[in-house]
Amino acid sequence: MNMSPHSAFLTRRDFLGRGVAGLGAAALATLLNPRLFSAAAARPSLPHFAPKAKRVIWLTQAGAPSQIDLFDYKPGLASRFGTDLPHSVRGGQRLTGMTSEQKHLRIAPSIFPFQQHGQSGLWVSDLLPHTAKLADEICVVRSMHTEAINHDPAMTLLQTGAELAGRPSFGAWTAYGLGTENENLPAFVVLISRPSGQGNAQPLHERMWSAGFMPSKYQGVRFGSGKDPVLFLSDPPGIDRAHRRALLDDLGALNRGTLADYQDPETQARIDQFELAFRMQASVPELADLSAESSAVFEAYGPESRKAGTYAANCLLARRLAERGVRFIQLYHRGWDQHLNLPRDIRSQCHDTDQPTAALLADLKERGLLDDTLVVWGGEFGRTVYSQGTLTTDNYGRDHHPRCFTIWLAGAGVKRGHVFGETDEFSYNIVRDPVHIHDLNATALHLLGIQHERLTYRHLGRDYRLTDVHGQLVKDILS
Repeated sequence: MNMSPHSAFLTRRDFLGRGVAGLGAAALATLLNPRLFSAAAARPSLPHFAPKAKRVIWLTQAGAPSQIDLFDYKPGLASRFGTDLPHSVRGGQRLTGMTSEQKHLRIAPSIFPFQQHGQSGLWVSDLLPHTAKLADEICVVRSMHTEAINHDPAMTLLQTGAELAGRPSFGAWTAYGLGTENENLPAFVVLISRPSGQGNAQPLHERMWSAGFMPSKYQGVRFGSGKDPVLFLSDPPGIDRAHRRALLDDLGALNRGTLADYQDPETQARIDQFELAFRMQASVPELADLSAESSAVFEAYGPESRKAGTYAANCLLARRLAERGVRFIQLYHRGWDQHLNLPRDIRSQCHDTDQPTAALLADLKERGLLDDTLVVWGGEFGRTVYSQGTLTTDNYGRDHHPRCFTIWLAGAGVKRGHVFGETDEFSYNIVRDPVHIHDLNATALHLLGIQHERLTYRHLGRDYRLTDVHGQLVKDILS
């Protein structure tokens, strides 16, 4: 049979491409471990047991809030002002390059008053008057700890369970395990707010909400603050819904043909994402339009809630996303990295976040959503008791501190008005009930009805999980 060189080239290419899923692959699979070829494309059967939470709103305070100035009250430090941190307390802990050369590590007590609130008597700084009113709704964990001492690996560990990039984020694991409750919106949405003050806003990388080695359909979709919350969501001039639908039908047919030939899960992910984007063109504008919210709602969330991209507006948007069945909502607020001028900058951060955070909790509760929503507030590590740089009676800075820090949880399945864990008198070491990042993640998954050791994804011949080979359920914070 006569065949042109061009036709022969195409035939060889098709043969080699399709052969990957043909007899050669089948023969190879009989020689190697068959589990190497089960790419875990099918979602597991979840939940493992009845969940307390249907969704998560994670209020990520990027940069590491100072536990000593917000939740971990240490009145005894006042008498130690300006004295050196005892060597016995530091215990040879490594310091960052920002304070390792300081001749003295001067103790800097918080200049902010604390008061007890609610029936629980929770100690809360006067920096957080709105959060303090909800003291009986939250569970404060004062004994968090991590290995990472710098922002990027610490934030990566918090989000993905590993310090090195490349693993799926918590939100991606949730989307993979539980799917979505609303086919017109992503299962995992990311909101990033801009701080209003002069603080040091650490960068956030997209790998923080990445799907890692999972299909890209599980990664977080970032909503922006512009006219289009999702880039390129609007059709260009001259293209209407009918034109867009016809285009996607043709494109889908091509992609399905490619999928049949090569069985590449990313091709299926591409098909799914195009279809989701089409549905989002109708659902997202309505979601992002806050004009239907009452004046009382805007008043509750604060004056910044009318400005797109602020923490207050994003908290309100998080409630709207929760109402619509979005499974995982990651809200970031940057600017907590207060190495110098902490009193000035932490006031600004609390001004941005305190009222909207409390309003979000109250709003969820009023609408009956807090009963099945887990809310988590916290950063990637804590701050040192000693001052970085010059210490005065009204000004100081604090360096990174991974040995102990504070987060709080609220909502579905969490004890209310409860404090768990304890640090020493310097808020430097944990003396009771330590909780690692892996323990926090294992507990959050448990509230979603997932046994963390059983949620796995096979990649390159190994079963991975969010908590790796670690993680213990923190039962004492569960209701």
